[in-house]
Amino acid sequence: MRNKLHKRRDFIERSTLSALAFLKDATFAEEYANCKGFLQSLDPRFKTITFLLFLITAVSLKSAVLIGSLYGVCLTLALLSSIPVAHFLTRTLLFIPLFSLTIVLPTLFSVVTPGEPVWSFHCLGIHGVITRPGLDGALLFVVRIATSVSLIVLLSITTRHSELLKVLRVFGIPQIFVLTVSMCYRYLFLFATMVENIFTAVKSRVGILSHRQHGQQVVAWNIANTWNRTTQMSEEVYMAMLSRGYTGEPRLLSEFQATPKDWVWLVCAVILCAGLFYKGYTL
Repeated sequence: MRNKLHKRRDFIERSTLSALAFLKDATFAEEYANCKGFLQSLDPRFKTITFLLFLITAVSLKSAVLIGSLYGVCLTLALLSSIPVAHFLTRTLLFIPLFSLTIVLPTLFSVVTPGEPVWSFHCLGIHGVITRPGLDGALLFVVRIATSVSLIVLLSITTRHSELLKVLRVFGIPQIFVLTVSMCYRYLFLFATMVENIFTAVKSRVGILSHRQHGQQVVAWNIANTWNRTTQMSEEVYMAMLSRGYTGEPRLLSEFQATPKDWVWLVCAVILCAGLFYKGYTL
């Protein structure tokens, strides 16, 4: 019994630390944005416009095959941008698409989506029938979600955070929104580090095993303490940014400059999306 409890708490510890490490890695993962690749060489304005066009196309198309072809384009761009395929697939397929699959599972069955039966089964006295319309709808939904998430992730990891914020201001996004996003981006890393330090401190003083009531008191105290520290830290971070000249406008040492390569990329993206829309209309 004691070994089972130890293994369960060890699993919770490893899961917590892994989640915090992933959060920090996702917040400050600009190593791929600094690589020499195809997407990294494009003007951030043109890159953002084309990816927005891809995203609109993926959401508007009603054919899983056409959306899948757009997903193939996304994977090709990831390869051309020096992004490891395993790293990219881990970021895009293991969370939101799988979660969307669990949401759409009930629509597979004839109770929710009637139509031509594809496969029937009996389980624990329950008779289930999977229909063709339900299967097609679920496939379309999952492929659309996977493609949309992949496009957003690819844009974010191939573009510096400061460049994305400046692009938002170029497109007329309100300054208060850009300021809020910038503050959240800078604060998330500090918050994750602080939670990790608190977890390590509690473990070193309390140990792995403790009584339930004592553990609840420790957790409650740390929640209150974390809330107070985060409130104070947010004020300190904001004052530090103001003291260094931050006014809400993202500033870069280099200015955006469009090249013929950017215009060619924009034209190719427009032609690709127009072709997919035309193909989807004729199906």
